[in-house]
Amino acid sequence: MQIAHLTPDYAVSPQISVEDVAALKAAGFTTVICNRPDHEIPPIYQAKSIRPAVEAAGMTFIDNPVEGGTLGEEAVPVQRDAIAAASGPVFAYCRSGNRSSVAWALAVAGQIPVAEILDAARKAGYDLSGLRPYLEAAAERG
Repeated sequence: MQIAHLTPDYAVSPQISVEDVAALKAAGFTTVICNRPDHEIPPIYQAKSIRPAVEAAGMTFIDNPVEGGTLGEEAVPVQRDAIAAASGPVFAYCRSGNRSSVAWALAVAGQIPVAEILDAARKAGYDLSGLRPYLEAAAERG
C-alpha cells in the first residue's frame, strides 16, 4: 500500500484491500473514506468488503464514491463533513489516489489557501493545477 500525505491529518492512496486495514490502524488513522465506486472493481475490493474490516479495527468507514464529473454538490460536502467529524487522521482511497486528492482539495478550499492546496497535492504526487479556477471559486464561496 502506497500512502501519500497531503497534510499530517489527511492521506490518500490507490485501492486498498482488507489486508491493508491493520497497517492503516497502526499508522493512526481514525477514518477511512472510500472514493471508489463499487462498479469499477471486483467484490473483494468493494466498500461492502472493506467496511467490516475497517469498523472491526475501530475506525470509521465512509463510503463516498466519486465518478468523473460528480464531485461538486454531492461528494465534496460528504468529504468535508467526514474530515471535520474525524477524531484523528483521515485516509482516503480510490483507483489511484487522485480522486481522493481532488475531493480533499475542493473540501478544504476556503480553509487552506489555494497555493498551499496545490503544493501539498504536488508534493504527494498529484498534479491538481487544472483545478485552480474551481478551487478559487470554491474558496470565494467559503
